[in-house]
Amino acid sequence: MLLAFAKDSKAQQDAMYTQYMFNTLAVNPAYAGSRNVISATALYRNQWTGYDGAPKTSTISIDAPINDKRIGLGLQVFNDRLGITNTSGLVLSSAYRIRMETGTLSFGLQGSVNRRRADFTKVQLDPSGTSVDPAFQDFESTTSFNIGTGIYYNSDNFYVGLSAPELLPAKFGNQSGSNLSRQEIHLFFTAGFVASLSDNLKLKPSVLVKQVKGAPIEGDLNATFWIKDVIGIGGSYRTNADVSGLLEIQATPQIRIGYSYDHSVTKLQSFNSGSHEIMLRYEFGFEKDKFISPRFF
Repeated sequence: MLLAFAKDSKAQQDAMYTQYMFNTLAVNPAYAGSRNVISATALYRNQWTGYDGAPKTSTISIDAPINDKRIGLGLQVFNDRLGITNTSGLVLSSAYRIRMETGTLSFGLQGSVNRRRADFTKVQLDPSGTSVDPAFQDFESTTSFNIGTGIYYNSDNFYVGLSAPELLPAKFGNQSGSNLSRQEIHLFFTAGFVASLSDNLKLKPSVLVKQVKGAPIEGDLNATFWIKDVIGIGGSYRTNADVSGLLEIQATPQIRIGYSYDHSVTKLQSFNSGSHEIMLRYEFGFEKDKFISPRFF
């Protein structure tokens, strides 16, 4: 009876990543082309392992600078599964890059198309089998289009960005029924820098702050120690959610591998064995036998 009088439900619906510093294109279109080479990144996240219906997210992105590095272009495809819902999408990003004395200032725009499917027939209200309640016999599929924008500044040892990847609130589900949800605008602030502690040791702290209507402001605080520019070992804290360990390996000048493990600090810790995230980045365009300093952003 209460649901019959309820308005649209609102939630933090964008996928989350512990290794956000490797997947910045997913939250800010102005990042496109900022690494000054063609860069491809694949990331897989298995959240709350052991919890039935927990999120599983896959994403592949590629971006590159063109026009004497004044323009950045990016492409991202993703798939996010949560319970009975599955969201897949395609994002095209572009950035106009202004070279400054010590860094680059970029203004970005993006367009995206998302397809969200929800199979309510898989909801088991009765432990003995799938419910035959007519309210749970629908298979809903909704396609939505959106636009986003962002600003990003980076130098060799510092970056800061502000973005809204989706500016148009999207509605999913049966517009005349109770299975209606609404996605609100998400705002992201990112920043980080690299400090040299010695010839062989660097410290790279970073932060991501996320705000969306209907949910508390969430912050990710991260710090990683880089040893000889080859191995990175660090930790992360997500407010009121997780503590994480991170491992990064610069296997070659072109290949970087990352892994993170999240441990819940909420009551969910009793129902799952943690979250795992794997990242692989490959960069094209390096000249053979030429030493390339690793890029940290």
